[in-house]
Amino acid sequence: MKALVYTDTNQVIYRDEPDPVPSAGDVLVKVEATGICGSDMHAYHGKDPRRVPPLILGHEVAGNLVSSPDAGRRVVINPLITCGSCEACDTGHSNLCAARELIGMRLAGAYAEYVAIPERNLIDLSEEISFVEASLTEPTATALHALNLARNQSSRPLAEQKTLVIGGGAVGLLAALLLNMYGCRNLVVAETHADRRRSVAEHVDCQVHDPLNDPALVTDSFDLVIDAVGGGVTRKTAMAAIKPGGIFVHIGLMDSAGELDIRKLTLFEITLVGVYCYTPADMRAAARAIAKGQLGDLSWVETRPLAEGARAFDDLDKERTAAAKLVLIPG
Repeated sequence: MKALVYTDTNQVIYRDEPDPVPSAGDVLVKVEATGICGSDMHAYHGKDPRRVPPLILGHEVAGNLVSSPDAGRRVVINPLITCGSCEACDTGHSNLCAARELIGMRLAGAYAEYVAIPERNLIDLSEEISFVEASLTEPTATALHALNLARNQSSRPLAEQKTLVIGGGAVGLLAALLLNMYGCRNLVVAETHADRRRSVAEHVDCQVHDPLNDPALVTDSFDLVIDAVGGGVTRKTAMAAIKPGGIFVHIGLMDSAGELDIRKLTLFEITLVGVYCYTPADMRAAARAIAKGQLGDLSWVETRPLAEGARAFDDLDKERTAAAKLVLIPG
């Protein structure tokens, strides 16, 4: 099969790779669309020690089932593989399973014509949703999981929260769209990239903020802050913006630089919430939201052929594209 392989820092190569051989309980899926995630870019930059080249990256995937009696079945893949029997899995926190694996991290991912996955990780895909739209299920589930955690920490509905989303990439944009779906209109999205700010303004009912050129956000003014970037600068911005008793939801994993204002966190009783992936229920809910059109027309997504994946990664690296999400199409 053809695949896009991460071979070295800032290098991915489109080449022939052996077809995956499903293990017991696994099925083979013909990939129709795979999104480029921020974590894939971290690997591309050589900043993720968990992803060791040579490796086929990619975990935001939709396609057709090839093996089993249900061949041809349209599916989206839950890429998070868990044991299903530990305490975390038994209590609905399978994303925290100590034995968890993610395709495209140590296991071969979906920047390829085929990928193997446990059959229990398949979610049926309705006919009215395209494969490209379906490939957004995984990042949507991440944003949905983050908002569910925030809701559980809040004494008031999310719709009533004055909210700041830092980052207009896919997860930040999807979080903002979900907040709109929940009725939140007192919403600010901060993004440094001008074209992405314009895209956010076009698709989300919110105020957009340019952190580089606009006046600084008012300190201690937001009930809820969602950091979808996860850098030292954005954490500093988040802690300055959050009000006493507020909720700070940290999704992004750009770096571990800088210091968190622990003094403010303590004296203001800020609730800090870390977010990792999603549960199967989040994935199913995300797939339903996309299928029902609850996140809009998704016209901000850009597609590229898998064969041109190296250029796609380079364009993202050099910020030559305004798209919050690039999706690669095999064949």
